[in-house]
Amino acid sequence: MNLLNEEITHKVFGIGSIVDQNESVITIDFNDHIKKFVYPDAFEKFIKLNDRNTSKSLQKIIANEEIKKEALERKVEEVKALQALEQQRREKLKNLKIHESSQIVLSLDEEEQQKVFTDWRASTGKVQNGKNKGQPNRVARLLPNSACLLTARESNQPETERRILGLYMVNETFFSDLSHDEMVPAHMEFRIKLTDQEAANMLFWNYYVNKNFPQRLTWNSGKYRYFDNIWTAQILKDIIALRTDEEEIEEAKNFLEYFCHINLLDMDNIPKAQGALNQ
Repeated sequence: MNLLNEEITHKVFGIGSIVDQNESVITIDFNDHIKKFVYPDAFEKFIKLNDRNTSKSLQKIIANEEIKKEALERKVEEVKALQALEQQRREKLKNLKIHESSQIVLSLDEEEQQKVFTDWRASTGKVQNGKNKGQPNRVARLLPNSACLLTARESNQPETERRILGLYMVNETFFSDLSHDEMVPAHMEFRIKLTDQEAANMLFWNYYVNKNFPQRLTWNSGKYRYFDNIWTAQILKDIIALRTDEEEIEEAKNFLEYFCHINLLDMDNIPKAQGALNQ
C-alpha cells in the first residue's frame, strides 16, 4: 500500500509525514528530525494514520498479513513435527532391520483361495524336512513392514499364467519369531482383493525375476518365496492404473502410500516392472 506523504501521529514524536517507504521500512519526517520504523509493525504499536479511510485500509492489510504470518508459523511447526516423527520412524525401522526383500509371495491352493479373503490370514506352511519337520514355517524377514502377495494358477495352466489375486500388509503387531503358528494375519486396513478380471491382467511373472536365472519361470516346491519391496510397490501402482472405481482407486493409493512410507520408498519414483516376462 502506498503511504507516501500520508500524515501520521506517533505516540512520542507527534505528527509527521511519511517521506519514504519500502516493503519493510517507512521513513517519517517529524519536521526537525527523520525516523525510520519497521513496516507494517509500527502501525500496530506506535503510529496511526490520521486519514481514517487510509487507516482502515491499512488495518485490513495488516490483519491479512497477520493471518498469513500465523499460517506460516503453523506450517513451520507442522513441518518440524513431521520431521520429528520421520526421525522416530527411521529409528524404528532401523531396529526392525528392514531387508530389501522383506515381502513374501504365497502360492494358494483352491481351498485357501476360498478362505483367505474371508479370514484375511494366510499360511506360510510347515517345515517339510529336518529336525523341525512339522513345525510352523516361520519367515524370518516377515515384519510389520511386510506385505503378503497372494497368487495362484490353475493346475492345467503353465507357470507363466500365475495370477495375483490380492495382497495385504501384515498386521502391525505381527512378528514372525513371536507367532505360535504359520498363519500370517492381515492389517485391519491395508488389504486388497482383485476381481477375476483384474487378476487376469496382473500376472505374477511380470514383476518377479530370479536374479540368478532371469529367464527361469518356475515355482518349484515351497509355499512361499521372498519378494522385493520395490516389486510390491510396482504392483500397487499398476493396480491403481487398472482400476476405474474411484473408491477402489483411493483404497489402492492409500495402500501404496502407507507401503512406501513404512519401507522408505519414494512413491513418486517407482521404476517400471521388469519381471521375467519382460526380460
